[in-house]
Amino acid sequence: MGNRLTTMHYSTMASQDARGDSVRFQAILIERDGAGNIQPNYTKLREAQLPPAAVQVQIQYSSLNYKDALAITGKAPVVRRYPMVPGIDFAGIVVRSDAPDWQPGDPVLLNGWGAGETHWGGLAQRAQVPGDWLLPMPPKLNARQAMLLGTAGYTAMLCILALEDQGIAPDAGEILVTGASGGVGSIAVALLSRLGYAVIAATGRPQHADYLRGLGAKHLLDRASLAAPGKPLEKARWIGAIDTLGSHTLANVCAGTRYGGAVAACGLAQGMDFPATVAPFILRGIRLLGIDSVRAPQALRKRAWERLADLLTPRCIETIGNTIALQAVIPAAARLLAGQVRGRLAVDVNA
Repeated sequence: MGNRLTTMHYSTMASQDARGDSVRFQAILIERDGAGNIQPNYTKLREAQLPPAAVQVQIQYSSLNYKDALAITGKAPVVRRYPMVPGIDFAGIVVRSDAPDWQPGDPVLLNGWGAGETHWGGLAQRAQVPGDWLLPMPPKLNARQAMLLGTAGYTAMLCILALEDQGIAPDAGEILVTGASGGVGSIAVALLSRLGYAVIAATGRPQHADYLRGLGAKHLLDRASLAAPGKPLEKARWIGAIDTLGSHTLANVCAGTRYGGAVAACGLAQGMDFPATVAPFILRGIRLLGIDSVRAPQALRKRAWERLADLLTPRCIETIGNTIALQAVIPAAARLLAGQVRGRLAVDVNA
């Protein structure tokens, strides 16, 4: 899957494309009515409706992320222009390209860059994007595996790279992961364990204890112990942390970090606020690392995806997620926000 498609396979795709505007494809489309109400629909679109861009991709798999669920349900102002095809990531095959780096038949993937927010995204069978938004598919991954990891896996790897760059090594002490049953959290637990870290998995879903231990968590922590307002400084326990929740949880994570430790913050599921004090920073010298997955430079993206492909076995990737059809995305979005989804949801846009 890491190589360009065969000539025979691509020629079939090209003949389908030759019909131009007659090419129609399935997609999730979010529209807004005159009263400002958000309405997502599973619908059929024409190729001519795609936003102009240098590269057209026939999508094989996308995924359903927390941000996608917010966009589809209208729970947060993720979408900046309407109508919008949501989906902040996808994996597929280049169909047409005016970009010098890409040729028809190239396997590619995309994360972020405003896809699903300001530019039509991946929850569709086709996408048209700038060439410099795309990455080559790592040879060790196929499209489904890449989207079982998706933006969540890529973000988890960015967090770990940031901790490593701060000198947080496996022998330095325990690492805390909050929101451990979610997409980013699940993959972070698996990656950290694979790298030899002792992982504390914080979750509010005790029914997933065996799942988290299976991913490599050494200890479990009740999310409630971190979710309420806490002290400026707590007992120092972990040398590093990956936080997906924000708000009081992030404040308490910082308060419980050992001297010289570091916290990678990548999410806001509990809230965007940060009700903390400077005490952990000036009394314990800890570092707070902000992780941006949307506009990270390409060199860092490639580094993250190469590490992901090297560290996680196909069996581990399958453990972390499930696959749903494109038409199941809208009801699944509500379940994800309600905390009823464990791990990752890849989306087979052609099922």
